[in-house]
Amino acid sequence: MNLQTSISNDLITIKPVQENDFEALFSVASDELLWEQHPNNDRYKREVFQVFFDNAIKSKGAFVIIDNTTNKVIGSSRYYEFNKEESSIIIGYTFISRDFWGTKYNGSLKELMINYAFQFVNKIHFHVGDTNYRSQKAVEKLGAIKIGELPDDTSPKTNWLYELKK
Repeated sequence: MNLQTSISNDLITIKPVQENDFEALFSVASDELLWEQHPNNDRYKREVFQVFFDNAIKSKGAFVIIDNTTNKVIGSSRYYEFNKEESSIIIGYTFISRDFWGTKYNGSLKELMINYAFQFVNKIHFHVGDTNYRSQKAVEKLGAIKIGELPDDTSPKTNWLYELKK
């Protein structure tokens, strides 16, 4: 599975995040309300987002999300913990501009990433914060089932583990 691929559909293109994407991504991430329900709810701060961004670059599985109509960066997502033996991967670290909440964009992103991943794995996992109700509902709409609980290394909160099978 190539985690550094670029893929697109009619609404969006996702491409591997690059160092020069920081300012465009931070302009989206600097919206405090974006992180309101997130376990790391201070990610809108430059110094906190810088750590997130550096880890995205190191992961070699992170993407910028580009609106095909405007060619502007509207968010980011990531594949991580690809496990060939278990035929699984995790999709997460997703955020999208509030301008696109309640539209087809988030579903379009997940569909794009899921369809690509299911060419290589049989299970996709999602880590979702226990107070991130919007994201919980979004992955449940995809058909993912809550299968467990995970401690969050970066906060005192908990993440739920969801699974979507091919």
